[in-house]
Amino acid sequence: MLNYLSKNQTMIKEIAIALGLFIGAWVVAYVFKNIILQALKKHASKTRMKFDDYAINALDKTHQWFFAALGAYVASFSIELQPQWMLIIKRIFLTFLALQVAAWGSAIIDSWITQFFRDKAKENPSIESSISIINLILKVSLYVGLVLFLLHNYGINITTLIAGLGVGGLAVALAVQNILGDLLSSLSIVLDKPFEVGDFIINGDHLGTVEKIGLKTTRLRSISGEQIVISNSDLLGSRIRNYKRLQERRVVFAIGVTYETTQEKLERIPKIIEEIIKTTENVRFDRSHFKSFGDFSLDFETVFYTLVPDFVILMDAQQSINYRLFKRFAEEGIDFAYPTQQIFYTKNENTP
Repeated sequence: MLNYLSKNQTMIKEIAIALGLFIGAWVVAYVFKNIILQALKKHASKTRMKFDDYAINALDKTHQWFFAALGAYVASFSIELQPQWMLIIKRIFLTFLALQVAAWGSAIIDSWITQFFRDKAKENPSIESSISIINLILKVSLYVGLVLFLLHNYGINITTLIAGLGVGGLAVALAVQNILGDLLSSLSIVLDKPFEVGDFIINGDHLGTVEKIGLKTTRLRSISGEQIVISNSDLLGSRIRNYKRLQERRVVFAIGVTYETTQEKLERIPKIIEEIIKTTENVRFDRSHFKSFGDFSLDFETVFYTLVPDFVILMDAQQSINYRLFKRFAEEGIDFAYPTQQIFYTKNENTP
């Protein structure tokens, strides 16, 4: 009789301790969600670091049922239970833990994607699809890892499953390697930004304005009007010339004057060219020299820079220089050379 009462008292004590632990877990959950977490949010809003924002956003996804599962799991240690029941309680708790980790991980991924790509998406709306793919890949990787964790704790041998996933993943990767290559190239374009939508680029024999950067291809609008579609991997596999990011344009042009031009006029030509270029808008003079003796002309080479990268402004400046140079040479009596040929005949005395 005494043993029976003692056992009942011990059981009542264990149940009371377990109930206290369970209730304590709910109290901790309430305090954490409504007091501690709110204080952490206020503190994080005053800092410039992004990591604390990610952490707070993830902790805000902590569910009440997780604390209930945690309290029940801790309370189970205060009660003397059969090993099989302890195993069941442990597996149930690990299931809730995996679900909670999935919620935390998803929140961190969403926060990181939002913060990291938000400005890039505003600049280039066409990368929204790339952002979605990154989000999906990260979350699928998280969920697969958690499922394997649960299967292992349920007593299932996952070695064969992992090997099968590895072989299957390799087969899928080989089957879609071109698509994956273009996808990674798309992400590289988004992150490294060798060009953006609206930039005028030249890639090999193709040139045009970037209209869209997609998951697999980039679309250019050529000067003649047609659309050029280039795979992202091919685009990054060759040299790209981005004219949108020009700060100045270097222009080299040459003129030739006739051999009949006098020494005095030859020496004045570089000064005339320099004067004309220096009084032209949006250009910077670099040099002008008597370069060489040509087949039918005396050649001068001139270099100047346009201060505005716009090609139309460059051509306007070159046109203005040409007009003024033509007029000035006419005033100075300097003749431009053009292909000519002189033939000299020598008369033979014996020729009748």
